[in-house]
Amino acid sequence: MANRYLLGFDVGSSSVKASLVNADSGKCAATAFFPEREAPITAVKTGWAEQDPEMWWENAKLSLNKIMADAGVKAEEIKAIGISYQMHGLVCVDKDLKPLRPAIIWCDSRAVPYGDKAFHNIGAETCLQHLLNSPGNFTAAKLAWVKENEPELYNKIYKVMLPGDYIAMKLSGVANTTISGLSEGMFWDFKENKVADFLMDYYGFDKSILADIVPTFSIQSEVSAEAAAETGLLKGTPITYRAGDQPNNAVSLNVFNPGEIASTAGTSGVVYGVLGDINYDKKSRVNTFAHVNHEADMTRLGVLLCINGTGILNAWVRRNILSSSIGYAEMNDLAAGVPIGSEGVSVIPFGNGAERVLENKEIGCAITGLSFNKHTNAHIVRAAQEGIVFSFCYGMEIMQQMGMDIRKIHAGKANMFLSDIFRQTLAGVSGATIELYDTDGSVGAAKGAGIGAGIYKDNNEAFATLDKLMVIEPNESKRAEYLHAYSEWKSRLNGLV
Repeated sequence: MANRYLLGFDVGSSSVKASLVNADSGKCAATAFFPEREAPITAVKTGWAEQDPEMWWENAKLSLNKIMADAGVKAEEIKAIGISYQMHGLVCVDKDLKPLRPAIIWCDSRAVPYGDKAFHNIGAETCLQHLLNSPGNFTAAKLAWVKENEPELYNKIYKVMLPGDYIAMKLSGVANTTISGLSEGMFWDFKENKVADFLMDYYGFDKSILADIVPTFSIQSEVSAEAAAETGLLKGTPITYRAGDQPNNAVSLNVFNPGEIASTAGTSGVVYGVLGDINYDKKSRVNTFAHVNHEADMTRLGVLLCINGTGILNAWVRRNILSSSIGYAEMNDLAAGVPIGSEGVSVIPFGNGAERVLENKEIGCAITGLSFNKHTNAHIVRAAQEGIVFSFCYGMEIMQQMGMDIRKIHAGKANMFLSDIFRQTLAGVSGATIELYDTDGSVGAAKGAGIGAGIYKDNNEAFATLDKLMVIEPNESKRAEYLHAYSEWKSRLNGLV
């Protein structure tokens, strides 16, 4: 049988990664990312963050060319294409499908007042019941900023789209999007199961500005003759899947069903859980979007908890309290010599900007309970890791209040999940089993494409070959110690907020 490959792109703000997955073995044949140093983000003013969408396209082509060469794969062997992308960005194109301005990306905060004003004027109850969130700083509010501040440019907009929609459009010449994508932009009304007319009307947006809706798993479009000439792909190759990076991370870890959790813990940390009922947090401390398999008659929502101060805290401790010459494995060894609870030292890890889980308060990082006669740098190292875990658990309590039963956490074996202390503390406080896998976003996007193309009958077949590297069960004999340390941390946090 001829080889069949699946192509996955992961369009991040630092790079664009591409992977080729053998559809039959499920193994990754090649992977590459460009640029090799972080892609530039332009900040014209404080709080702004923009990128040129054409830069994503150029980096996608470079990554594709490298993996095709490395794997020796022919264009006709690629049977489907999937796309993962940085969420909440705004790309505006004209009638020629050319970008009218740089993309306003996820970490740009200029639209906060526009979302807050809409939340106040429309009413919290209406927004939460229909959007499941405050309009906040999401794509719709960013478009409202463009409409008010760049009216001449706004009048030239033919379509608005998310970063993944843009790459799909470059591949196909067709502008379309998904319900999951519209929900992350605050354009989807869950109560009415259609585009959120009330928010479109409030902002004065014409519905024609939105791209056509296609199912997340489907033949959404095909590689055009122009893109084929530009990329070396075969004309007609189907684009069959796309999702934002956090839903796609869940896909990569085979998280599709209510109660299943996917987590990442890099510079910032994410806990993303699937909910089987329409619900929301009244204080918008976590965000709720349509998961990749959400249907009108089968509710599948992705509840997203983001903690800004995660690996960045661990890196800060390494640089400023220890030494950059000390590796993270050595830090973990240091921390292992300190008992659970760090003998009374607590680190509140919120030093990387305002935290949504704290209702957008910016309280900074705090080290408390420190005794000059008792504690060492090892205590701070452990307390920092525990503080990150405790912040995760603090947010997970909100998810549980929404009806989520958290019993199992899926994660890639990377970043903070490389630390045994981090893993054991998370299992110990949450009571959940942690399963670590070998996967990434571009591989998940490729396998998602296999589902959308019908090569796999379902997600379980697609991810049957997913490599489970490690299982961490809660240590019941130490559970009380973990919970006591978490309780102490939480009481100290409550004293600050």
